[in-house]
Amino acid sequence: MSEYRAGAVAAASIAADPDDPIAVVRRFLGALAARDGRTAMELADPHIVYTNVGLATVRGERKMRTVVDLLGRPGIGFGVHTLTAAADGDVVLTERIDEIRVGPLRMRFWVCGKFAVDDGRITLWRDYFDFLDCTKAFLRALVGLASPALNRRMPG
Repeated sequence: MSEYRAGAVAAASIAADPDDPIAVVRRFLGALAARDGRTAMELADPHIVYTNVGLATVRGERKMRTVVDLLGRPGIGFGVHTLTAAADGDVVLTERIDEIRVGPLRMRFWVCGKFAVDDGRITLWRDYFDFLDCTKAFLRALVGLASPALNRRMPG
């Protein structure tokens, strides 16, 4: 199946079933990027487990709310461009370019995510990333403050 056709099939399934695991994950990430904490939290299970591998694990609704609220603070932001998403039952794998914004600093880096979705809500969110890639992204972002053309651009 061609990439274009696979995308069309995925888009059709999202439109047909809003509880489809891929649709839930896309809405969740989109809500985070849009600073829509209410929607993001509605899509997160109260017992969610969120791990950025190599960093501390966040467990439960209260701690997840802290993360979501942080991303919605003035001067801080999150952007996402999903390169691909695939599901095996209720488990969704994503390959993404994420953007973390702090003031004018724009840090963009590759992330692979695993999401478990149960009854339309995310119960597990585990992101994997390369610390070297993040370090390079931070350095590009710093240089990009002086010369924006030298910073990696968000795809799409």
